[in-house]
Amino acid sequence: MFIHLRLHTEFSVVDGTNRIDDVVAAAAADRQPALAITDLNNLFGAVKFYKAARGAGVKPVLGAEVMLQGFADETPGAMPGSHQAVTPRVVLLVQDKQGYLNLSELLARAWTRNDGRGGAVIRREWLEELNAGLLMLSGAQAGPVGQALIQGDTQRAMDVALQLAGLFTHRFYIELQRAGRVDDERHVVAAVQLAARLGLP
Repeated sequence: MFIHLRLHTEFSVVDGTNRIDDVVAAAAADRQPALAITDLNNLFGAVKFYKAARGAGVKPVLGAEVMLQGFADETPGAMPGSHQAVTPRVVLLVQDKQGYLNLSELLARAWTRNDGRGGAVIRREWLEELNAGLLMLSGAQAGPVGQALIQGDTQRAMDVALQLAGLFTHRFYIELQRAGRVDDERHVVAAVQLAARLGLP
């Protein structure tokens, strides 16, 4: 059964148009057993979503799409901070109460200790400290592994995937997306090969 594990709502102000009540109703009507919301750099909709999903008989999965620093952050050769430098994004999903507390703390730090980078960015050292109770999806093309694969740098993709898999032992997943973008198929093929080679789900 298909379960949405990446979904922006109205709480992702720039790119989310889905209303929580509407997506919960659609999931319930489709008899989906669970649904995740993963708004960009926030958990603002968590309580509303949790109540709505529980009320509709859908298991709520809380999470967030977050930007990372310290895992192959930037496009090789790009000047840091330039329009060419792309901060990688991944999805963190909550497994338990500790995971919720850790994700809340990571997001609080990202918003309050970002050193003027212009956005909420989670540093590698924070993730090393606060990853218990969290699952990570690799971010597909937008993640550090996917960015390396799209650039043809398989070795860097392997190195980053192994770092993240080591940090999120049995809780790191290579994410595949087919959304009609130019590099989707190229990424999917390379990511499947990488996952098979490294024994990653």
